[in-house]
Amino acid sequence: MGNAELLSIHVHPVKAFRGQAPREAVVEPWGLAGDRRWALIDDGGKVVTQRQQPRLALAAAELLPGGGLRLSAPGLEPLTVAVPDPVGTVSMEMFRDKVEGVLADAAAHAWCSAYLGADIRLVHMDDPATRRPVDPQYALPGETVTFADGYPLLVTTVASLDALNSLIADGEHATEGPLPMNRFRPNVVVAGTDPWAEDGWSRLEIGEVAFRVAKTCGRCVVTTTDQATAGRGREPLHTLGRHRRLGGKLVFGQNLVPLTRGTIRVGDPVRVTG
Repeated sequence: MGNAELLSIHVHPVKAFRGQAPREAVVEPWGLAGDRRWALIDDGGKVVTQRQQPRLALAAAELLPGGGLRLSAPGLEPLTVAVPDPVGTVSMEMFRDKVEGVLADAAAHAWCSAYLGADIRLVHMDDPATRRPVDPQYALPGETVTFADGYPLLVTTVASLDALNSLIADGEHATEGPLPMNRFRPNVVVAGTDPWAEDGWSRLEIGEVAFRVAKTCGRCVVTTTDQATAGRGREPLHTLGRHRRLGGKLVFGQNLVPLTRGTIRVGDPVRVTG
């Protein structure tokens, strides 16, 4: 894997919204700077993602200096949202986790509610160093994460997507392929590996930053959502179910936890160190 390199970087300022693809990003202990520091919750305090609302694929969030947002979505005027003052928190439910966050202003809630046609609130994670620990089954002491599904970063490889698309092309839902990488919503995409090489990784370096591999990434219905249209199909879950089932999960990609801080850049060499 001597020629492996970082092909692209993806930051999603609001969980479930379309993200950005910067040329470089700062790696913090809980993930890429600005990644998934915001999330939506419903009137019961539960997180709202593309699982429930595939139309979130069509909403975009641009990160502004200082951590604020510029939101845009079909049919709505763009809205700028400032980072709220952490004067108090609201309790929210993220899968099995109880997490504290800070509510955005009323205009943000109105904008998100109008787009989804439901009572929706926008929440900011004020202190990712303390708010949400990584799953202790796969964590080292003190590791935390933002509003990402469970781990600070997700890595995928071009070779594995190519292999998956070949399997889809040979299957009964061939017309749904080939799928683009954005179906998997990774943070970092690596080129120059063998297919499924990431299955054997336990440590790697991207440029100057070291990471450990926490676990393979189990995939959900979001991967069947076309990120350009919000339409849903059968793939890739149908093919993953036949070829990439591990421990009861359908897997693609690996979850990473940073071991050091630093900046990663598109074109950085990627080295497997364990």
